[in-house]
Amino acid sequence: MADLLSNARAPRARLRELLSGPEPLIAPGAYDALSARLVEQAGFGAVYMTGFGTTASLIGRPDVGLLTGSEMVDNARRIVAAVDVPVIADADTGYGNAINVVRTVQLYEQAGVAALQLEDQVSPKKCGHMSGKQVIPTEEMCGKIRAAVAARRDPDLLVIARTDAVAVSGVDDAIARARAFADAGADVLFVEAPTSEDDIARVAEELRGTAPLLFNWAEGGKTPGLSYERITELGFSLVIYPIGTLLAATAGMRTLLGTLKKDGVPALDDVPTFGEFTDLIGLPEVQELEQRFR
Repeated sequence: MADLLSNARAPRARLRELLSGPEPLIAPGAYDALSARLVEQAGFGAVYMTGFGTTASLIGRPDVGLLTGSEMVDNARRIVAAVDVPVIADADTGYGNAINVVRTVQLYEQAGVAALQLEDQVSPKKCGHMSGKQVIPTEEMCGKIRAAVAARRDPDLLVIARTDAVAVSGVDDAIARARAFADAGADVLFVEAPTSEDDIARVAEELRGTAPLLFNWAEGGKTPGLSYERITELGFSLVIYPIGTLLAATAGMRTLLGTLKKDGVPALDDVPTFGEFTDLIGLPEVQELEQRFR
């Protein structure tokens, strides 16, 4: 049991160490175990489990609060089991009130994630870059954060607090909420969907030193994309690219299926061979174990 616990803690401690470094940690999005393995094999130090991508891949629907907490936890558990790098997991609103958040944190911690993200939207929530969002009162969200911090058994588990207030009540309120979330015990602050570089810079400047800051490089979203150098200059500690892998996979499948429909054969010129694919998903390791335990 001790070994199991130490193995679970190692990625969490590593994530804290990475976030204290001089440059932002890049965490590309993964929506399943395969995409998480590809992120790790590409050399990135962390994986971000995207709620948007999880919803799209599991039920083929938009991120509008349709998945349950147990479905999200199950996906997180599979992703954690597939990689050795820390996994940062979307936990939406915590799936209820502060009491629900206690159970959510416990389940995500048991799943082995290194960090989980909670947001201040009204349930059912929406993707942070969709219109029509609503947020709960600041003090209610602070109660959820306090509950999350109290519920974790491993102090290295990071609680990321996200506010969606920019689109609802403006940048001033978003910054004030983020400060309150830090006071409530949040380890990382995430101001979602600022719509200009000036607003991004203002968030970074006014929250600098409060807690590590997360920048969401949402592909095609409302926030303008910044260079890695600019993100570093502004002082962000973590940058997520949540749905690029999902969009790329969608484009690749569309191309292959379009060719198959048109020509009657799939276009396989730019895809891995069967052998390459079985190698990347770990067949050599399985074969080694077969020999070892024969």
